[in-house]
Amino acid sequence: MSAIAINPVHRVVRFYEAPIGKKAIMALTGVILFGYVVAHLLGNLQIFGDPDQINKYAAFLHNPANAGLLWVARSALLLAVGLHILASLQLWKLKNDARPVAYVKKDDAAATYASRTMMWSGPIVAAFVIFHVLHLTVGAVVPLQEIAPNEPNVRANVIAGFSNPLISGFYILAIVLLCTHLYHGLWSMFQSLGFSHPRYTPKLKKGAAIFAILIAIGNCSIPIAVMAGLVK
Repeated sequence: MSAIAINPVHRVVRFYEAPIGKKAIMALTGVILFGYVVAHLLGNLQIFGDPDQINKYAAFLHNPANAGLLWVARSALLLAVGLHILASLQLWKLKNDARPVAYVKKDDAAATYASRTMMWSGPIVAAFVIFHVLHLTVGAVVPLQEIAPNEPNVRANVIAGFSNPLISGFYILAIVLLCTHLYHGLWSMFQSLGFSHPRYTPKLKKGAAIFAILIAIGNCSIPIAVMAGLVK
C-alpha cells in the first residue's frame, strides 16, 4: 500500500471531494454558525435589562485579557463562514452539472420557499453581516458614541442606529431571510447526513421552524422596541 493511500490529509481531501463530504462540511459549519447566532442573540437581548448591562457585556468581550480568545473565536467563525459558502457553491454546481437541462414541468409541491431561496438568502445575509459590522463596529453608517476612549457605548449606538426606520427595516428584512435560511438548513442538515425517516423528518421540520421563529422574534424585537420608544 502506498504512502499516499494511507496519508490522513489525502483521505480528508478525497472525502471532501465527494458530495457527502461537502454536505458534512456544510452541516458542521452550520452548527457552528447556528451556535453563534444563538449566542449573539442572547448577548443583544441584554439591552432590555439594566441600562449598563449590555455595555458591561461588551467591555468584558473586548477586555485585553480576552483578546486572544476573541480573535480565535473570530477566526473560527470566519473560517466556518468561508467553508459553508464554498461547500454550498460546489454542491450547487454539482447539482447543475448533473442536470444541465431543467425539467419541462417543475413540481415544487414538496419544496419549501426556504429551500428554493437558499442560494439567494445566503448572499443577502452575508451582505447584512458586512453592513452590521460597518454599522456597530466600524461606525461607517452612524457615528459611534463612546463612554471613554476605546470603550464604545453599545446601548447608545444600538438605539441611535435603530431609531432610523431604514436601518431597522433592512435589519428586520435580513433577519427574516436569515431565519428562512436557518429553518431549511437545520432540518436538511440531518437529512443530508442520512437521518431521514418519514416518522422523524416532519418533527425535525417543526423543531427547526420553532427555533427559527424564536430567533426571528428575539432579533426583530430590538429594532421594533427602539422605534416604539420602549428602549431609551
